[in-house]
Amino acid sequence: MTFTVKWQGKIYLSFITLIALSIFWVEDVFVNQSLKDWVFVYILSAAVLLLSYFSIHLPPKGNSFSMDSAIYLAVMFLYGIHMALSILFISILVEFLYKRKMEWWKHLSNFSMYSLMIAGSYYSFLFFGGDIGKIRTDNLFPYVASLLIYFLVNIALIFAFFFFLGRVYRGAFNLGVLLESVVGYLVTLILSLVLAILLAEERYFGLFLFTILVIILSFVFRKFLYLYQLVSNRANKDHLTGLYNHGFFKETLKEQFADCKRLKQPLTLALLDLDDFKKYNDRNGHLQGDRLLMFFGKLLQKAVEGTNFTVARYGGEEFAILMPNTTKEDAYVFLNRLRKQVNDTYFDGVEHIPYRCLSFSCGIAEMEKDMYESDELIHRADQALYYAKAQGKNNVQLYDQHNISLNEIQFKQDLEALEQQVKFFLSKDVYTYRHSKRVFKYALEFGSRLDELTNHERQTLSLGALIHDIGKIEVPRDILNKQGKLEKHEWEIIKKHVTWGREIIAEEKRFDDLLPLIELHHERYDGKGYPYGLKGEEIPKLARILCIIDSFDAMTTERPYQPTKTFDEALKEIERCAGTQFDPVYAAKFIAFVRERYLPLVKMPQWD
Repeated sequence: MTFTVKWQGKIYLSFITLIALSIFWVEDVFVNQSLKDWVFVYILSAAVLLLSYFSIHLPPKGNSFSMDSAIYLAVMFLYGIHMALSILFISILVEFLYKRKMEWWKHLSNFSMYSLMIAGSYYSFLFFGGDIGKIRTDNLFPYVASLLIYFLVNIALIFAFFFFLGRVYRGAFNLGVLLESVVGYLVTLILSLVLAILLAEERYFGLFLFTILVIILSFVFRKFLYLYQLVSNRANKDHLTGLYNHGFFKETLKEQFADCKRLKQPLTLALLDLDDFKKYNDRNGHLQGDRLLMFFGKLLQKAVEGTNFTVARYGGEEFAILMPNTTKEDAYVFLNRLRKQVNDTYFDGVEHIPYRCLSFSCGIAEMEKDMYESDELIHRADQALYYAKAQGKNNVQLYDQHNISLNEIQFKQDLEALEQQVKFFLSKDVYTYRHSKRVFKYALEFGSRLDELTNHERQTLSLGALIHDIGKIEVPRDILNKQGKLEKHEWEIIKKHVTWGREIIAEEKRFDDLLPLIELHHERYDGKGYPYGLKGEEIPKLARILCIIDSFDAMTTERPYQPTKTFDEALKEIERCAGTQFDPVYAAKFIAFVRERYLPLVKMPQWD
């Protein structure tokens, strides 16, 4: 791929080239070399070019590094900066003549960057007490320091280069990439010392041995990488379709979810289900059904060629496509076009199923900023897929909360099932039982007044409010019912109830929507809550609402370890903590709701 260098990039490139040429002029590189030295320089330059071809590949991702830096450093340690820069100049010149298709400015950039790296390493080596001409194993600090400067100058120059080009990849300098680079440079330092020792003993034969050693290492690591990838593919691929399997997909989704959330990039997931596959299997047999799965897998694989999409067999006749840097609208266009192509693709036996053609239903969901784990994305895509099948199959549907809500019968069934779980508190902690019922009542009433919530969100808020403290069933009775302030270790146990509650409710898939409310209703808007310290809109909207309701009821009812507040006092506390503990928008709406709905009742005369 080629691209035009912007004017900022040209200025940057000119600047570092000028510095590099200044180093050559100051050090008088080409004058202070004897004929014998020049012969050796040519041989070392040939070694650099040879070893740049035999690079060393590291698993798991096959990232590679060449040993040219080891030669530059070894020569610098033994013969100084003049010979190292001479080797660099000749090798870059030969590479320029050989790789003419490569843009000229890339060669110039490599020359300038390596010149600055070598110079920085050389001067730091001298500054920290290094001796040119001998290898002192009793004092390795100057060698380590010079390599560190070599590494840091490399990182800084690369970052600045892409910054001025306007092509900075924000994920390029993450911890994982830097750790791999550190490993590569440590290997470079060790091999540069090995080469320096060999050159000090036997100049030409030492270089020959080093070159052979690196070439052998290159072959060994390539073979190792091949075997690693072979075993990895067997573990990560579905044996029938050749696509990635469920386990690999889940791991990839977690990584992509974390990366895209951190970089604020779109991430979309599509779940596809082959329509009427069971009917096809029953009529044509399981072997033919397997052939259909393999055929469909190849269609999907071909469809994503040239993209960064990940295709996996999610399970049975269900498939998944993970699409980073893709919006749900773009994904819809892609999947709907694919659906039509599949409809037009014949496979033996499909004429006997209802649509008389090969078809699939698809649900699409895009990551939203208030999602905190990848399972939420899967759940939404699954709901969209369910809706697509309910619409008659052979269609693609985007996740839309307005289209996904429980009917009254199902909502009542879920409510009864959760109430049965909450009733366990009657024998252990009647306070938590009554608290859960009151929070449910507040959530039901407050949610009905929030026009921005869909019916599904109102139902989820109400059910989550009822069950939000279920994890306290795991907290010892003496801590739950303790009179007075809790000790620090007791408070730590109490805080675990959100995690325990999530684990309890996660046993039933139909309650997946409630998990964020159970686990995150103690997160604070300022990021000082628990269990994860999420901040602002990182916290799901319904969890932010539930936090306000839960705190209000906790303040206005008698609790073992804190004094009770009046409704007026509790509302003033919520107003005071809006923007720190509570979402300021929903805090204001809840205050208005309580003032309108409950304060008139509180202020009514009480008759004995």
